[in-house]
Formats: sequence, structure tokens, C-alpha cells
Amino acid sequence: MGRIHSTVVRANKKLPLQLAAALLAGSTLLSSVLGLIRDRQLNGLYYDTYPTGIDAYTVAFTIPDFMFFILVSGALSVTFIPVFNQRLAVGNKKSAWELSTSLVNLLAIVTLVASILIMIFAEPLVHYVVGPGLDEASRALAVSMMRVIAINPFLFAVATVVASMQQAIGRFTFFALAPTVYNIGIIIGTLFFTNGINIFGWQVFEGGIMGVALGVVLGAILQLLVSSIGLFGMGFDYRFQIYWKNKGFRKVLGLLPARSLDQGIDYVNSIVETNLASRMLAGSVRAYQQATTLSFVPINLIGVAISTAAFPKMAERLGQGRPDLFRSELQAVLRVIIWLALPVTVITFFGRGYLINFIKNGGDTLMASTLGILAIAILFRSIYHISARSFYAQQDTKTPLYISLFTIGLNISLAVWFTFGLNLAVYGLAWATAITAAVEVFVLFVIMSQRIKGLFDKIFIHGIARMVSATGLMAAITYISVAMLPLNASDQSFLASFPKFSIIVLISGAAYFYFCHLFKLQEVQPILSRLKKILFSRAQ
Repeated sequence: MGRIHSTVVRANKKLPLQLAAALLAGSTLLSSVLGLIRDRQLNGLYYDTYPTGIDAYTVAFTIPDFMFFILVSGALSVTFIPVFNQRLAVGNKKSAWELSTSLVNLLAIVTLVASILIMIFAEPLVHYVVGPGLDEASRALAVSMMRVIAINPFLFAVATVVASMQQAIGRFTFFALAPTVYNIGIIIGTLFFTNGINIFGWQVFEGGIMGVALGVVLGAILQLLVSSIGLFGMGFDYRFQIYWKNKGFRKVLGLLPARSLDQGIDYVNSIVETNLASRMLAGSVRAYQQATTLSFVPINLIGVAISTAAFPKMAERLGQGRPDLFRSELQAVLRVIIWLALPVTVITFFGRGYLINFIKNGGDTLMASTLGILAIAILFRSIYHISARSFYAQQDTKTPLYISLFTIGLNISLAVWFTFGLNLAVYGLAWATAITAAVEVFVLFVIMSQRIKGLFDKIFIHGIARMVSATGLMAAITYISVAMLPLNASDQSFLASFPKFSIIVLISGAAYFYFCHLFKLQEVQPILSRLKKILFSRAQ
């Protein structure tokens, strides 16, 4: 046991920013690949043969996810980490652990109550809020699955507090691994639980799509276990107690409502979109959710991973009284995110047919067209995460909330108008999302430029202009590459289509890298230096 403990402690050591960002991006990529496998299995089993069932499964997630987002999720990390870091910076570990243990206990109680309420009121929630357009059998199935999945907010809440503690002090190993095992649990449910569960010859579960819901719960339990392992070596002093008099705890509670409301209001979009999609053709809920999920893969890989890794350091700079270093680091992170998100947006748009084929054998026109529209939002959603965190680092959760209130209203209005007023169906939901994402970032940038003087200086603007120029030239090459390597009827399987898509990505990436080097963008230099070092060392 001692050897295992020491191994875990070594694996969970503090990491520098670049390595932490790489680890988070790598784990996000692995989680995304597992998510691709998960979705491909589900779509293969149910999308064509049981579209109303797969819609019910998608609807069942909406309310439990909403409760998690509004009570915990990003609200916790961006309010807890700055306060937690302040306590550690002055050497007050006792206060830091009291803060942590108080949050674990409080959120566990609150989310457990929320989970029980979801189980009790699942039927009216499905019938009137998230799935009014489903047929009677599908609504009944969605109710049953929602009651199973309802335990997730409780499990996720505890795991998120534990993971946020590790994130705050730069220990990202188990923080990064936790989301991966969640998808593994769902895959296990899809592969095994859907065939039924037998224990010593007794049929305790008949199987079917309900088995996937059991896999979801298994994944949440595994995620909590992995997150908890990351506590080894931290010296966390847990007590089954809430320290109401702890100043840090009270400060977090003061910051939490605005961010929680912001996060929850953001998720209102998903509830409205699910409600509207349930009124369309069978399979529309799943089609839109799948296109949205694919669009979030690069957003999570770029915007979320980099912002998550950079946020503790940014908060630390302000805690040190160095707004100049805060500004320079924010500029650098913004540039990197834009530099990476621009080509990915283009590749997603032109390669949308390939991407949909990866999660559904044979592809799907509705999913692909929807993804093409949502590709526009990739750039803006990636930028949004670091933009919003620049306010959270200043312990300002209200400004992003006010912006969200405006943009959520805009998104819902556009979604209703586009889908039913202009009869755009699922495409209307996608256009509303893309337009709103652009407007939200624009508003954030205007306020950031007023608050952080010199953030968008000439050097920054000229750099972004050169990135856009390089992306435009790359887009032409990507278009030609896709035209020369079309997705044929014989390329329906993953193994047949993936090599073609890989070639398109390699050609596009090489072209973008070349044009960026030609335009003397500073983001290229670290990569060139690394390549030269590798080649030179091999030559030696």
C-alpha cells in the first residue's frame, strides 16, 4: 500500500503551465475519442432503428445536467480557486481546508436534495419542460431514464470540489483523468448493460436502452473515485462539518450565486433547444445534440483546456498586485486560443461530412449541415472561456452574468423565430447559437478593452489580422483537399474514412503553419524551436 501511495503522490505533483495545458488537452482529446466511440455505438444501435428512444435518452440528461451546471460546474472553480489560492499564498492551510471541506459538505447536501427532487418530479419535467413534443412511449422512457441519471448532480458535485482543489494548486494529473473514465462507464453500459444483467443466473435487469442510463451512473461513480485518488499527498484535512464562520467560505458563498445563475442561465438554452427539437421530426433532438457535441470537442480542447490551465496563474498575478503581468499573460493566452481555433473552425466546416461519419456509420445529412453552421461558433466559444475568466480572476462574477442575461434572451428569441417563424427547424437552432456566440464575445471584448487598458494594442490587433489572413489562405487549400478526397459511398466505415480525413487535416495544418511562419507570427516560434531541437539531437 505504501508503494502505491508514493506512486500516486509522485503522479500528482504540481505541473508547470505548458505541461498542465498539454496534459489537459491530451486528456480532453482522449475523452473526446472515447465520447466518439460511445456516440458511434449508440447511434449504430438506436438512431436509425429507434429514433424516438435515442431522443428520449438525450432528453433525460437535460434536467440533471442543468441542476449540476447551476449548482456546481464552472461556478465552483472560478469562485473557489481565487479564494482558496489566497489562503494558501499566505500560508493559512487551516482556513483553506476548512473552506474546502465546507464546500464539499454543503454542495453534497444541496445536490442530493436536488437529485431526489428530480426523481420525484421527473414526469412533469419531461412532459411540460424538456420533452413535450415526444410521443407518449418516448416520454415514459425519458422519465424512467431521468430518474436513474438524477443521482449524477450529487456525484459530480463532490468530484468537482475535489478536482477544483487539485486544479487550484496546479496538480492536474487526476483532475485530467477523471472525465475520461466517465465515458468509459457509458461505453460499458452500452456494450454490456443493454444486453441485460445476470447475477448468479438471476435476471436482475432486462437490458435495452435503459442499460445506457445505468452506464451513465457507473461513469459518474468512476469519475468520483479517480478525482478522490488525486487527494493523496495534498494533506487535505476533511471534516464532516460546515465552517460557517470561515471568511473564505463566506466569501465564496457571496461570489457563487452570480456565477451559478450565469452558468444556469447559459444552460437554459439547452432546455429551450431540447424543447423545440422535441417538436420536430423524430431524431431531431439527437441530431442537434450530436452536432453540438462535436462542435464542443475543439472548444474543450482549445478554449476550456488552455483557460483552465491559465486561470490559476492569472488569479495569482492579481493576488500579487501585478495587473501588468495579468494583462500580458491574458494577451498571450488570447492569441494562442485564436491562433488554434481559427484553422480548426475551417477544417470542421469543410470536413463536417467526415466528422459526422465518425459518430454515425454512413453519415447523416441533418447532422452534417447542422455541424457546418455550428462550426462558426467554435472560434467564439473558445475565446469566450478565457474572456469570461479574465473577469472571474478579478473576482467579478456579475459582469459575465449581465452579458449572459442579454445573450440568452437573444439566443432564445432567435431560436424560436428561426425554427418556427422562418421554418428552419434544427438549422434555426444552430444559426441562433452561432450568432449569439459572436455577439457575446464582441460585448465581452468591448468591456475588457475599457477595464484592462492596453489589452488590444496595435501589436495584438496586427497579430490577429495576420492569423486571419493565414486562415483564409489555408481555407482555400482545405476546400481543394476535400474536393480531391471526397467522402464516397465506399468510405462509410470509420477505418475507411479516417485516413482521408487525416490527410486533409495534415495538408491544411501544414499550410496554415507555413503561412503563419511566412507572416512571422510569434506562436510558430516555440514549435519551430522544438522541431529544430529534435532534429538536431537526432543528427547528433
